[in-house]
Amino acid sequence: MGKTNSSGRHVAISGAGSGIGRAIALRLARDGARLSLFGRRAPPLDETALRCEAEGAEAVIVRTCDIGLCAEVDRVFADFAREHGPLHALVANAGIGGSNEPGPGDRFEELIRTNLFGTYATLRAAQRGLAPGPQARHLVVISSILARIGVPQYSGYCASKAALLGLVRSLAAELAPVNVQVNGICPGWVETDMAWQGLDGMAQGAGLTREEMLGVMMQRVPLGRMGQPEDVAGTVAWLLSPGANGVTGQGIDINGGAFMA
Repeated sequence: MGKTNSSGRHVAISGAGSGIGRAIALRLARDGARLSLFGRRAPPLDETALRCEAEGAEAVIVRTCDIGLCAEVDRVFADFAREHGPLHALVANAGIGGSNEPGPGDRFEELIRTNLFGTYATLRAAQRGLAPGPQARHLVVISSILARIGVPQYSGYCASKAALLGLVRSLAAELAPVNVQVNGICPGWVETDMAWQGLDGMAQGAGLTREEMLGVMMQRVPLGRMGQPEDVAGTVAWLLSPGANGVTGQGIDINGGAFMA
């Protein structure tokens, strides 16, 4: 594949140590991007960086960061600017999952703080470091199919991911005058560690095996299968390309037909 869309451009990716974030990093590495990768744990980020270098990334740097802590977010973006210069794009992928229920152990605040407040802090830090126009710059937010549908015991996750789409629309309108395109992606079931953990939890609650629970879930997906992280990565690459010129304020669904707008 030719290095046409992101060659030489500086792209920051949160949650790049595994799953969808890693797939996005590898896809953009093949386009020759300069990558700034961040997440909570250094070892998986370092592995992603090595793989990105092997795939042809122009340069890669890694920083650890908890996006729920604004000071940490600002610190890593200052490092990115010093080492790689102004940003051309951000992919805000980091987040946490899992259920929450009322009571002393309710995780609602934790989910909102990380998935919504943390993503907001990441977007604003990226905005401050964007390269000058007039060419389009891009902010891409990874939301979820659970922004579209409700699931019992997932009120925190559903609320945080739905809020991200409101954030995308507002920032798209706010930043359109300076040619910054802001979009969200809403994946359905994607074969990642987080998805398997969620599936295992559901299976345990229903008294089913993992395979039985997977079969139940895939009955609700017209294509009948989990997506792959590379599916989302391909959509991100398109959004950053000239082919997506004028696409902004959108929530793009990648879910095998499980939700149809």
